Amino acid sequence: MNYDKDGWMRCLGQDLKFHWAYNTTDDKTATSNTPTKIKFEYESHAVVRQFTPEGLVYIPASEYAIETTVKGTNIAYADLAQIATLPFQQKVDWLKGQFNSIRIPWEEGHIKIKVRRQSVLQDSMDAIESIEVNDLRKIFRFEFLGEPALDAGGVAREFFEIVCEQLFNPNFGLFLYSAVNQMCMQINPNSGIANEQHLRFFHVAGRILGKALMDGQITPVHLVQPLYKHIMGWPMTLHDLEYLDDQVYRNLTELLDMDDVGQLYLDFVITEDKLGVTETVELIPNGANVSVTNENLPEYLVAQFQHRTLTRVQEQLASLLEGFYDVIPEPLLSIFDFQELEFLLHGLPTIDMNDWIQNTEYTGEFLNTSSHKVVQWFWDTVKGYEQEQKAKLLQFVTGTSGVPIQGFSYLQGNDGSIRHFTIHGDKNVKVFPRAHTCFNRIDMPIYKSKQELQKYLTMAISMESTGFGIE
Repeated sequence: MNYDKDGWMRCLGQDLKFHWAYNTTDDKTATSNTPTKIKFEYESHAVVRQFTPEGLVYIPASEYAIETTVKGTNIAYADLAQIATLPFQQKVDWLKGQFNSIRIPWEEGHIKIKVRRQSVLQDSMDAIESIEVNDLRKIFRFEFLGEPALDAGGVAREFFEIVCEQLFNPNFGLFLYSAVNQMCMQINPNSGIANEQHLRFFHVAGRILGKALMDGQITPVHLVQPLYKHIMGWPMTLHDLEYLDDQVYRNLTELLDMDDVGQLYLDFVITEDKLGVTETVELIPNGANVSVTNENLPEYLVAQFQHRTLTRVQEQLASLLEGFYDVIPEPLLSIFDFQELEFLLHGLPTIDMNDWIQNTEYTGEFLNTSSHKVVQWFWDTVKGYEQEQKAKLLQFVTGTSGVPIQGFSYLQGNDGSIRHFTIHGDKNVKVFPRAHTCFNRIDMPIYKSKQELQKYLTMAISMESTGFGIE
């Protein structure tokens, strides 16, 4: 199944499971790395999280496999491969049908969850964690104690909204704002210090996300892209580190352009702040006594990436994933890519085109003007997009499909300051537009025709993951 996403596709193995393969011959989807002095092939170091008896670990992407059948259904690999080629909304409709087929009928048992509004998070955790896995596919009804409202759908929507807003609130200690995009949340590696019950809450967060997805409820909080990839079991590379901390990513990748890394006197050790206490962590055994050289720099980059994207949040992520897949059969999601998962969990955004256009800035060849013909072609093209394509464009440029509640005038950059959507005209960009997610900016080539712009913009938002630029 080719997703036109990062060059990765699922292929059927002789074991009748889906395995990851990287399409190195597809120039459109292959990652174009700028040549560096020290060679480092990003895709050759692609990994996927895997549950093992020792816990959650990374394994090479080529070794990861998932089932192609779902217990209790007649689904087989041929069905999944066929459905994966359909438009997004048709895939969503198919998924809803599968959820209906595995949902336990009301008359065979259902669950009522009663919570107190003043302690909704603790009550929800106690209730949902007490439910057996086999019962999570029953129909849930919700009640706020002391309130007369009957749950005909409205109470459930309010429940999921309130619980998610509290669970993912940085003040609660489980999650942090992304260092790249203030609208997205990442796991707090110090959550255990902030909350002694943190792993139970991560587990219930996974169950809440999974149950909301199965029941067609929209969750209001967006996650960083690596978390969507982890949920999907999607290959991760060093590039994904930039979604968590673009400054660290830049510092690491700039090492590839040095003549002699040894001059920096680095070793395989990092220091981390544990709520005011500095802690030293060895990235490999005896790492404090291993100097970083040109020869072992790739190993150093991989060790940094693995620690920052998995090791330091290993327990939290494992609990979140276990909770999610208590509800959702993993093979059903294989028809989607990781960016579509954001749409599934949070819905397609409501986009006001007038608001978008009015709060856009123009730089480069388009400096302070919206009258340039390429700009006019851009907006004509976007206005003609379906809602899904508009959302993908937002993902491409800002890193998420989410729009601030206050509208486009409140888009933020990686430093938390207001950074409006920006269209930058660049003669040096020749074919595909480039995204600078930290700055909500898209660099547009000076196209010769509207048809040319429409072709390459549409291809870019469909096939490329969000990219980052350095300013």
